[in-house]
Amino acid sequence: MNIKSISTAFLSVIFCAGISAQKVEWKYSTQDNYWKNGKGIKWSDTPENSSEIIPISENKAQYIDGLGGTFNELGWDALCTLPEEKKNEILHNLFSPQESNYTYCRMPIGASDFAMNFYSLNDVVDDFDMINFSIDRDRHILMRYIKEAQKIHPGLKIWASPWCPPAWMKTNNHYASNYDNGTVNRNGLPREKVLELPTTGFKMQPGYLDAYALYFTKFIQAYEKEGIKIEAVNIQNEPCSNHKFPSCNWRSEDLAYFIGKFLGPKFEKENIQTEIFFGTINRDNPQYTKTALDDPAASKYIKGVGFQWDGKGAIPTIHKEYPHLKMMHTEAECGNGSNDWGAAEHTWWQISHYMRNGARVFTYWNMILDQNGISPWGWKQNSLITINTENGDVTYHPEFYLMKHLCHYIVPGAYRLQTPDNQENILAFENPDGKITVLIVNRDNQEKNISLSLKGKYLNLKVKSKSFNTINL
Repeated sequence: MNIKSISTAFLSVIFCAGISAQKVEWKYSTQDNYWKNGKGIKWSDTPENSSEIIPISENKAQYIDGLGGTFNELGWDALCTLPEEKKNEILHNLFSPQESNYTYCRMPIGASDFAMNFYSLNDVVDDFDMINFSIDRDRHILMRYIKEAQKIHPGLKIWASPWCPPAWMKTNNHYASNYDNGTVNRNGLPREKVLELPTTGFKMQPGYLDAYALYFTKFIQAYEKEGIKIEAVNIQNEPCSNHKFPSCNWRSEDLAYFIGKFLGPKFEKENIQTEIFFGTINRDNPQYTKTALDDPAASKYIKGVGFQWDGKGAIPTIHKEYPHLKMMHTEAECGNGSNDWGAAEHTWWQISHYMRNGARVFTYWNMILDQNGISPWGWKQNSLITINTENGDVTYHPEFYLMKHLCHYIVPGAYRLQTPDNQENILAFENPDGKITVLIVNRDNQEKNISLSLKGKYLNLKVKSKSFNTINL
């Protein structure tokens, strides 16, 4: 054997020995036990008998911008019913790098469907110059929520999207786009004012488009003056639906026109560094998104695409055909208030699907709700945490722990590592410090022997039935 061969073999032995000597952290959660230390994990030269072998590639896929949830008014309202110490404990558990470690969160521009009521940042009709633009309401609610979180995690980043422009900019002059046909018409929209699909609910005259571009600009500038940088904006929440809550349906061509001729040039003129995303897309037909991305004027300014709900059907195609664009998951599907293990498994499926199709961000929906969990328009939804505003009890749901399994170790600047396409219950990431984090979900009713194949060695472990697992090494 020549000297070169001996050296190569020696280095290989040293490298594998280093892998074997690495400290391995294993956290698991089951339906009865959450965030517990796993035991019995070990490196080996061979896989265990009858184990499922999962190769973890060193090949890097997408960069990770951050992971987190959404700031909404009803969440802050519930949180403020608690004593200060208890409130701070919840915020710590969500945002501290030692706990769930949320790093990139969403906020609404104006009212979301989980705001206390309908509002925008300028409700003065025909105020095209935005003289009456104001974030005073936000200063007392959303901004306090965000600033409290940033005290705990100063590196926390924020992205934003409107659910609805100011009502006077819409063709029906109303925050809602659809009639509430329940026993009580809670939104007050007459049937004749419903915005039918596929139409655009925005008044597409230049004066309104200019004013809306100014509205975005003033929002970003106002928040920056308060010390909150807006990293990105998705231009419209769910533009492909005419909802009963604050909303505005848009044709793709019209959104592209707004971005290419008004918003993009306004950001350019005002030196706004906030990135423009075409989203949040809730249609599974990729053509809706492609129409805007192929528009020469709009594409100049579009840095990425945000997807949620039915948009999950479009992200594989868009990521494949537009690999230069950033992909973002913008809202976890919210369920019906069950807050159970099944809901957490469904959220895991979303995490896996979006991450495997290029998403650099995963955004849970409501982090906190009260014991009712109901929007002002009547939809009972899941949340990570429930606060009983009558007795002060706090409940952390399975989805809280699932998100902790995802977020605790993975930081901005990580890369997803390639794993087999047929292994949807495995995700792997490499952090900037070189540490590797592997998520393993066992949805079966029996234990599984797993052998992770990494750098020529095997990490053997037995994962519990119905469990979430995070391996950090």
